[in-house]
Amino acid sequence: MTTAVKKTISLPADLARDAEATARAEGKTLSAVIQDALRQARIERRRQEVRGMQGYWSRRARDKGILTEADLDRYLRD
Repeated sequence: MTTAVKKTISLPADLARDAEATARAEGKTLSAVIQDALRQARIERRRQEVRGMQGYWSRRARDKGILTEADLDRYLRD
């Protein structure tokens, strides 16, 4: 079990209204809605990092002529 840490944050009025409306609609606390949003943002950042790494290594492979698994096998044998 993790210990909760209380923080005070400031939100623009429209964002605060949206968050409160989401909490009401989903039957959650405002805190739970904010936590969910932060978790989703963290997941999306990690996805973008992975996409960036995949793009980098895909470009490197293409530059070496590795386009298929057979190409990779040949490259690794040489």
